[in-house]
Amino acid sequence: MDLTQGTQKEKNDRSKKMMLWFGIVSLLMAFAGWTSAYIVSSKREDWLENIEMPSSFYISTIVIVLSSLTYILAKKAIQKNVKNACTNWLLVTLGLGIAFIALQFNGFSQLIGQGYYFTGPTSSIKMSYIFLIAAVHIVHVVAGIISLLVVLYNQFKGKYSSEEYLGLSLGATFWHFLDLLWVYLLIFMVFVD
Repeated sequence: MDLTQGTQKEKNDRSKKMMLWFGIVSLLMAFAGWTSAYIVSSKREDWLENIEMPSSFYISTIVIVLSSLTYILAKKAIQKNVKNACTNWLLVTLGLGIAFIALQFNGFSQLIGQGYYFTGPTSSIKMSYIFLIAAVHIVHVVAGIISLLVVLYNQFKGKYSSEEYLGLSLGATFWHFLDLLWVYLLIFMVFVD
């Protein structure tokens, strides 16, 4: 397929999709680097083993998976031109995204309550990685919430229909990526001792 062919709108749509995928690949590379460093560091003598992840991390995982499902329902609703349902599902997704972040911070509090810190004399390299990886993911979820707010704004302005919903679709793709990334990160941190 020749990417230079098509209308200006088709070219713009393709470029937006490509920009999103370049961003996702960049994020994958960054997290691959951190998880690789985690694995290499796990060979250190001072590496803590058998750390129990906070319950809030598990609950937040359920919440973010549900938020992906509600984003899917929003997309299905706009594909059927059921705009009120789309708006409602987007609002539920937003609420779940905010709940995810609150639960993550609660997870940090649980870790601190167990005596684990990001830095300082009572910290460890493993805990520093866990705090770092989770915190950087939260920053990206905040970016996902900002993109969701843009999608909601456009939805309220009536910009999406069954024929035109690229912005919603791109936002959903990024959101699903963040969801899958967190599931991977949690599984990784639980099983890589």
